This record gives sequence, structure tokens and C-alpha cells, in this order.
Amino acid sequence: MQRTASQARKWKRKLERYRKIHREIKRDAEDILGSRNFWRMKEYIQHGNVTVNAHVMNVARYSIIISDKLHIPCNRRELIRGALLHDYFLYDWHIPDEVNPHRLHGFFHPGKALYNASKEYVLTEREKNIIQRHMWPLTVVPPKYREAWIVTTADKWCSLLETLRLYKGRGAILEKLREN
Repeated sequence: MQRTASQARKWKRKLERYRKIHREIKRDAEDILGSRNFWRMKEYIQHGNVTVNAHVMNVARYSIIISDKLHIPCNRRELIRGALLHDYFLYDWHIPDEVNPHRLHGFFHPGKALYNASKEYVLTEREKNIIQRHMWPLTVVPPKYREAWIVTTADKWCSLLETLRLYKGRGAILEKLREN
């Protein structure tokens, strides 16, 4: 009985942290979360069976966690917004076509994401750097800001978990965010 109560308290703390993170994401990126193109990303798979939409939400969440756990001071709003827009390429990279050279997707998509995000949002220099440099070392030039380094790290971690199918989210949390 003691163990069950302890586990329940632990799960309650995790749930509270999870909700706090998602409230912060919603507060700092309400315009992005409400965007038609952001929700369109649910149509495309990123890694394993995880949608691009769920992936960027994972990256935003883990970026906050990394910043908190390692006590890295940063601009949280730009961190969150850059994380949500880092894969804003808006196409299915698994299907080759003449417009998007998908065989070079890893090299190509940061520029496409920056182009798409810039058309829809006014981006800060940090947000641009996050989007443009998140594929380092493929992008050769490393990130300039600590926010970009955090998102790059979170992106690699989430990509690994999703590719190995250790994270099986399909964006269900987004539906809950939309309801609130």
C-alpha cells in the first residue's frame, strides 16, 4: 500500500510538470498552435509513426526540460517558438517529387522551414537561427544561440526515440491543448 501511494504521488508530480510545460507552450505560441499550417503537419509522418506535428511538440517539451534540468538561462518564448517551427517544411519528405528534393531532405528542410515560417510569422534572430541550424552538423555552420543548441539537442533526442519507436505519440496531446 505504501508503494502504491508513493507511485501515485510521483505520477501526480509528473502530470503537474507536464501540464505546466504545456501551459507555457500554449501561452508563448498561441498563434502558432492555432495556425492551419501547424495543424496540417499532422498529415505527415516524421520519424517512425510520429507525425511532424507531434514531433515538434515533443521537441518543444524536451527543450524546456533540458533548459530546466541543466539550469540553462535562455529566452523561453523564443526557445518554444523556434522548437515548434523548426520542421515547418509542410510536405511529406517520404514521397519524392520534382519540387522538393527529398533525397536531400536532411540538408534541405531547414531552409524550407525558415522560408515557410517567415511567410507566416515575424521571427526573431534567435528563432531564425533555431530553425536554420537545428540540423547541425549537417548544416555545417553550428547554432549561434544557446536556444538553438538546446533545440538541436532536443531534436536529436526526440528523433532517436521516435525512430526507435520508443515514443509512440501521434499528437494526441495537441487535441487536449486545442480544447483548453
